[in-house]
Amino acid sequence: MKKVYVSLIADLIHAGHINILKEASKLGEVTVGLLTLKACGELNDIPYLDFEKRKEVLESLSMVKKVIAQDTASYKTNLEALKPDFVVHGDEWQNNNQKKYREEVIASLKAWDGKLVEIAYSSDINDMNIKEQMTKLGITTTARLGRLRKLINAKPVVKILEVHNALSGLIAENANETLEDGAVVTFDGMWSSSLTDSTSKGKPDIEAVDTTARLTTVNEIFEVTTKPMIYDADTGGKAEHFEFTVRSLERTGVSAVIIEDKTGLKKNSLFGNDVAQTQDSIENFCHKIKVGKEAQVTNEFMIIARIESLILEAGMEDALKRAFAYVEAGADGVMIHSRLKDPAEIIEFVTSFREKDNSTPIVVVPTSFNAVTTDEFAKMGVNVVIYANHMLRAAYPGMMKVAQSILKNRRSLEAEPDCMAIKEILELIPGTK
Repeated sequence: MKKVYVSLIADLIHAGHINILKEASKLGEVTVGLLTLKACGELNDIPYLDFEKRKEVLESLSMVKKVIAQDTASYKTNLEALKPDFVVHGDEWQNNNQKKYREEVIASLKAWDGKLVEIAYSSDINDMNIKEQMTKLGITTTARLGRLRKLINAKPVVKILEVHNALSGLIAENANETLEDGAVVTFDGMWSSSLTDSTSKGKPDIEAVDTTARLTTVNEIFEVTTKPMIYDADTGGKAEHFEFTVRSLERTGVSAVIIEDKTGLKKNSLFGNDVAQTQDSIENFCHKIKVGKEAQVTNEFMIIARIESLILEAGMEDALKRAFAYVEAGADGVMIHSRLKDPAEIIEFVTSFREKDNSTPIVVVPTSFNAVTTDEFAKMGVNVVIYANHMLRAAYPGMMKVAQSILKNRRSLEAEPDCMAIKEILELIPGTK
């Protein structure tokens, strides 16, 4: 029998998959290279089902002889090991971001006179179209809750955008950009910022907006989105109160909470030592982390410890000491913060932390050191990048400009170029048509 290789994600088996597998089975015995979570992350297509569940479905199909793991988006390693006579794939990859992998397959097959067979692609039946239809139906609390951990494990870096109401949530959900290589990049999740949530309500960022009010906003955002959310809980309050916050967030479907190791009335970190700010003791903060971890019900929910040592000029040694202590206490990740434009101290922290701990997720919020790209953060060893306040900061100048234009010109004609068309607004909001 000839050997045939087919590479699949197979998150949702549909008619397109069946057609390819049927055609492949006519050529010989079919081995499916099932993409692992990491490989899916390289293609920016994170499956809802885990590897074993997807494998079990494929193994039940009569057209499939064997299922093996494909650990990268590249086929090269598996092809060189199997030396198949045929590789079968849909012809859509001739002109999309998988074109480079197609060229690699053709080059590999030449070494043993193998052949690439391409099946006509059906634009009506594909994973992305089906997933888009599912998205319109919404997402379960459980599926959203566990999504962040999956993204962190799958992608070099996870990109999170600040949201403060349902409209900004829709932007985080739908914003995309096509790069030169054909890859489509999007945001992976949302950040519920205490600063922007408070500001959008016209209140100071001193925890004046309580958890109940903030969860109302979160629920409004969740009604129209599917992406995971990280919640900014400031200090987390007293340990006795934090456990109830954790339960409320987890029950709502929030994927993670970040708490900072300061005490007293909330003061924005970017003020640094210009205002009185007190860092909590390591012992007290570790206790708070432990209380939160004991309160959660699922394994998916994450508690991330935010370290303020660099903000408060306590030094790198203190920051690292705290980071390792917080991880030991049960923190699922650490966030290191700085108010310097030069990222040198962030780079030093990440490098030093990674020398001892290569698995705990590291989170950064590059509001000050904003010249660093997500690719550069990924190379450093950073897992999550949060753009923590940009949606609100962008909205206010635009609204003020339009308001002043109407006052100045005593009409709205001159303001129209700065306004979104009503038709575009109607198309943006689900269910308007």
